[in-house]
Amino acid sequence: MSSKLKPPSVRRHLKEKVVQMYEDLFHGTDPTVVNSRFWEDLFLLKPKMSALEAELGRCAPDQLLNIKDNINALFVKCVDCLGHEHQIRVINALLTLCSLVRGLYRKMQGDYGFDFINILIGFDIAEEKMQTLLEHCSNFLTGEYSESIRSLTLKFLLVLATGTDNISQNTVLEYLTINCNFDAVIQEKRKGQKKTSSKRGFNSSRLSRIKMDSVAVGVEEEKKDSIGVGGLVAGQSRGGWEESELVITASLSEFNHKYASHFSEHSGSGWLASLTSMVGSMFISEEMATRNEHIKANDSFLLALYEAVHLNRNFITALTTATESSTPPSPANTLERSVSNASSPESLNENEANIVSMTPEIETSTQPTNLLVTFLEYCSIVMQDTKTEESLNNVKLCFIILMCISEDQYCNLLLHDANLVFTVIIHRLPMRHRKIFAEKSIHARPLACAVLDLMVEFIMSHMMKKLPLELFNESLSILHRLLVYQKRNSVRLNYSWKELWSALIALAKFLVASEAQLAKKMNIFHLAHQVANIFNLFITYGDTFLSTPSSYDELYYEVMRMHQVFENMYSMSLRYSRSEGEYKESAQKLANGLGNIRFRSHTNYFGHPTIATLDKWSQEHGVSTLTEEQVLEVVRNNYESLTLKLHDSLDQFDKYAEKPHHAMFFSNMVRSIICDTRQGIDFSPFESPSLIQELSQAT
Repeated sequence: MSSKLKPPSVRRHLKEKVVQMYEDLFHGTDPTVVNSRFWEDLFLLKPKMSALEAELGRCAPDQLLNIKDNINALFVKCVDCLGHEHQIRVINALLTLCSLVRGLYRKMQGDYGFDFINILIGFDIAEEKMQTLLEHCSNFLTGEYSESIRSLTLKFLLVLATGTDNISQNTVLEYLTINCNFDAVIQEKRKGQKKTSSKRGFNSSRLSRIKMDSVAVGVEEEKKDSIGVGGLVAGQSRGGWEESELVITASLSEFNHKYASHFSEHSGSGWLASLTSMVGSMFISEEMATRNEHIKANDSFLLALYEAVHLNRNFITALTTATESSTPPSPANTLERSVSNASSPESLNENEANIVSMTPEIETSTQPTNLLVTFLEYCSIVMQDTKTEESLNNVKLCFIILMCISEDQYCNLLLHDANLVFTVIIHRLPMRHRKIFAEKSIHARPLACAVLDLMVEFIMSHMMKKLPLELFNESLSILHRLLVYQKRNSVRLNYSWKELWSALIALAKFLVASEAQLAKKMNIFHLAHQVANIFNLFITYGDTFLSTPSSYDELYYEVMRMHQVFENMYSMSLRYSRSEGEYKESAQKLANGLGNIRFRSHTNYFGHPTIATLDKWSQEHGVSTLTEEQVLEVVRNNYESLTLKLHDSLDQFDKYAEKPHHAMFFSNMVRSIICDTRQGIDFSPFESPSLIQELSQAT
């Protein structure tokens, strides 16, 4: 009789009981026929998430339809188990739901054409069961439950919200938006703010961001649809925009304070300070990749801010409402994105722990602040480096937000209000030709001054071979919008305009000097035309909004002093306007726009005798070199001889429109946010043996 025993070296692979139960479930037959205690036993066993997701992954589309009843039953039993008194069963049910939902989402990515809700729950009971499920989630976040259940609940909600790259294809989000109590999520975030390293606070923050993104997309697609407008963007729900302001401010403020603390730590002398200055960021060169991740982590907060400003006029009040500044909360802690998967401070690795521990305490400020003050400081930090795609996209979104703000009449009223003043820190990029200044604004001023400072700083620090043309166009558009408001409303802002004029002249000089390289790659003539238009606005209408008569004199002095720059720009525009190249039309517009700015050595094209008058005055007084005061005296005495050409539409601009120019940008950004958040959801902490002990004590 031959033995059927296998050789001792070959051992049979034993499957865990829970894995066998998954296989029984996916065979299509009712598992309770063989085992009447199937569902009771299932939630007593520790889930094997990878095995459950693997079973779903192996199913063909027709097989999923065949086992639909079992999948529906599994979902319903999980939801029912969430009301169980023993927290071990609750945890097991939540983990099973996470793997079931995540596994089905992955099948959807294959474009199999099945309806997610029908396969997961069934159309007939979907509304009821989703409402019950989300009520349980709300109770877990607000009730007396263990830390693990709270954390896992947030992770599960993130799984629901990030299942598809395209938000509009995620049908679960409709149930989530209608039924989920996001007040509980915000409350959880506030609890997390009390602990610097609370991952619970971080995950609630991420969920709030996804909520904002989903509502934003709903508004954009449905145009005032009750679901979309009912959320944070439109502020119709209780505390809507206050909650969104809390989430955004907490994130950006944390980022700003982390940067400031690192900056002050390395602001001393020595080789380390020099190295930090050269990098121009909060991290030394070896950590630049991490810095990009930190910046990218704020994309969804900025996207929520954009939608709030773009679609909800009432949110402008939240932007500029003054609050007493204090040491910032540490919830979302966007600078700890790389450690977001950890569930406790102990799970930080040594390097990450050192970064957190060496951050000095930041003194509490008594200066009033608001969301816009925080946002402007944040802009000054992130715009220092635009070399990477992550940074470039982040800065672009910041500038689009500022563009929306600067063209809003009511917001401009607040920005230019002389009685509404704030101290805004503008961080400056360390450069070889100037010292490092941590802050530029040292006294309280209207917020419009800070916006102007920010744009001037961007212009002066980003004239490079790889010119970020789109960002320059947006920065000049922001400047133009502010000036148009001042011109239309005769607002005389107390600002040092010479800095702006010097920055614009420096940009014009750079474009002329780099024409051979830049003109082959991009339309620099449109950018130069924007510079000319801003100067024309000052020259033609400056007397209506410049703060003092001497400011107008200084304007002419600066233009005359640097007249050769504009002559060279005019020559450049003539060359291209007479050719049949790609930029002929833009070059012609530039040539026409330079008429009021150019000063030739003789009476110029539009009758300006200023330079000739200066030469004549020098000869009459026997002075070879005129001082600034002497030049200004000649200018004041010869205004009547100036003949200005009135350019059309100097105080007009095209209103910002998301479509078609920015639609793809926002679509890609939302997809990136969803993917990053989904990949960051980590369930490994729930595999720890200490979890059972924690839940046993809680029970």
